[in-house]
Amino acid sequence: MSYPGYPPTGYPAFPGYPPAGQESSFPPPAGQYPYPAGFPPMGGGAYPPAPTGGFPGAGGYPAPGGYPAPGGYPGAPPPGGAPSYPGASPGQGFGVPPGGAGFSGYPQPPAQSYGGGPGQIQIPGGFPGGQIPSQYPSGQAPAPYPNQINTEFFPSCPVFSPISLDYSSEPAAMVQGTQGTIRPAANFDALKDAEVLRKAMKGFGTDEQAIVDVVASRSNDQRQKIKAAFKTMYGKDLIKDLKSELSGNMEELILALFMPPTYYDAWSLRNAMKGAGTQERVLIEILCTRSNQQIRDIVNCYRSEFGRDIEKDIRSDTSGHFERLLVSMCQGNRDENQNVNHQMAQEDAQRLYQAGEGKLGTDESSFNMVLATRSFPQLRATMEAYSRIANRDLLSSIGREFSGNVENGLKTILQCALNRPAFFAERLYYSMRGAGTDDSTLVRIVVTRSEIDLVQVKQTFAQMYQKTLGTMISSDTSGDYRRLLLAIVGQ
Repeated sequence: MSYPGYPPTGYPAFPGYPPAGQESSFPPPAGQYPYPAGFPPMGGGAYPPAPTGGFPGAGGYPAPGGYPAPGGYPGAPPPGGAPSYPGASPGQGFGVPPGGAGFSGYPQPPAQSYGGGPGQIQIPGGFPGGQIPSQYPSGQAPAPYPNQINTEFFPSCPVFSPISLDYSSEPAAMVQGTQGTIRPAANFDALKDAEVLRKAMKGFGTDEQAIVDVVASRSNDQRQKIKAAFKTMYGKDLIKDLKSELSGNMEELILALFMPPTYYDAWSLRNAMKGAGTQERVLIEILCTRSNQQIRDIVNCYRSEFGRDIEKDIRSDTSGHFERLLVSMCQGNRDENQNVNHQMAQEDAQRLYQAGEGKLGTDESSFNMVLATRSFPQLRATMEAYSRIANRDLLSSIGREFSGNVENGLKTILQCALNRPAFFAERLYYSMRGAGTDDSTLVRIVVTRSEIDLVQVKQTFAQMYQKTLGTMISSDTSGDYRRLLLAIVGQ
């Protein structure tokens, strides 16, 4: 007997999940861009440390993809409230579905289906993407800095040359249905932009609005070219000049925007494990959501920039089943075949049931094996099969069998398989909910998704919380920092 009405037609899937790559990453070649001494600061870092522990709240996730219907969202939570699933306790991540009736409170988008025989699962929308180069160009990287951020050179991770920076060049399967809020500027002129920035910082005072206008409307690739042009024209380092003119959250946001994406991820991971304490949520957010190619690029960048092995750092900062999950993630070896094997999905669902709900105790290694190796379309099929076997969904079973960081990590993988923008929408919501703002998380997600799927993150945010992302940013931030954030999110 199946769980009444759940899932209604199989787990909602997200459009053509990434094949051999995902959001692209683009550090410049070795030693091209000198980087100001002392940044990014470590052990205390540019960003305030995120609270440790589990993800806050039990925010619900809508079906992926769709756009909110005019006139409101049927069944959506009351204004200002975070949707929660019955049976989920605060701080335990994602709970069970409402009333066992699936995600009925949110509009269901048009769907397409994967091939693979009868009983095909429905796959709506799509992930961001394009083609990612599979090899690193040859070249010399600067000598590693074992105990600090490279304070002499701006990221020199040997991944791509600056001229190949292009967020649109990810796998085609990831492009469908997703869109960033920042696009490369037409008629781009790096020399002219460098001149505008120079004038904005020259003399008494700083024209912050001129800086916002340039930075928020240029792609990361174009920002790297502006940096190079600035040094060519004035013999000065643009980042050092910006640091001397700006401060606080505005400075942190500007510097994040000028970091190549792979370096920013690697730096965020290093900062999360540097010094006393560990920011586990940052490790989960990056390692459990990136594509194979991105993770391999991050691992190489981490080694070249910081002279450290990321796997060793993970082992020294985490333990138990959470450590094993993160080590599995940093291998970058998830199956990315988009074809769904329904027999395997049934077998995996039975294996997971017998490893958890179907026995006394939990066989954690079985969960690790399936969730760390199967493709996201395959995981969606497994989730659907599991709900038929166990009469409950896999997310709620994980909540019953696991706790703490390993629970959050496993649930993050499944939530990204279901609806990646919804995962980031919830992270943004909780970064601003309540007293104070987790600016580190707010900056990191806005910057890293700005050229990938921030449009869909905004739409999903409105569906989940009945308020726009821009409205919440406006109420939680101020000044030039707020203006720049709103410009990036397209508000």
